[in-house]
Amino acid sequence: MRANGVFAVDTELTVPFFDVDSMEVVWHGHYVKYLEVARCALLEALGHDYVRMKDTGYAWPIIDLQLRYARAARFGQKLCVRAELVEWQNRLKIHYTLSDAASGERLTRASTIQVAVRLADGEMQLVSPSVFIDDIERQLARRPSP
Repeated sequence: MRANGVFAVDTELTVPFFDVDSMEVVWHGHYVKYLEVARCALLEALGHDYVRMKDTGYAWPIIDLQLRYARAARFGQKLCVRAELVEWQNRLKIHYTLSDAASGERLTRASTIQVAVRLADGEMQLVSPSVFIDDIERQLARRPSP
């Protein structure tokens, strides 16, 4: 069963021509780019974007990515990409739902897991840095849940 997120951001985008194949269907690898756009919007809304991560001395590489395709996205289609914060205490887990912006039909589900790595020595952290947890929890206290 898929856990519900405690905070979500919706991002709308239109499938560009350069993301599709000769059948005008989005090539499967481009979905990862759409997740990145939504993840950046989520992290910015949470007050801890990639610039802040680097400034606090940590990188957050993705260590796990899962995608489940239900329907193809097509050239010119407007998509809504929802990114939901699921975990942040020990790792950063985000669930995604890509849907048709007009009908709401679900096209793809995905999830990513990221872990903190200290920039100074490349050491993977088993617990999220307190500065990250503090930033996230401060924003969660201010905003309504999804």
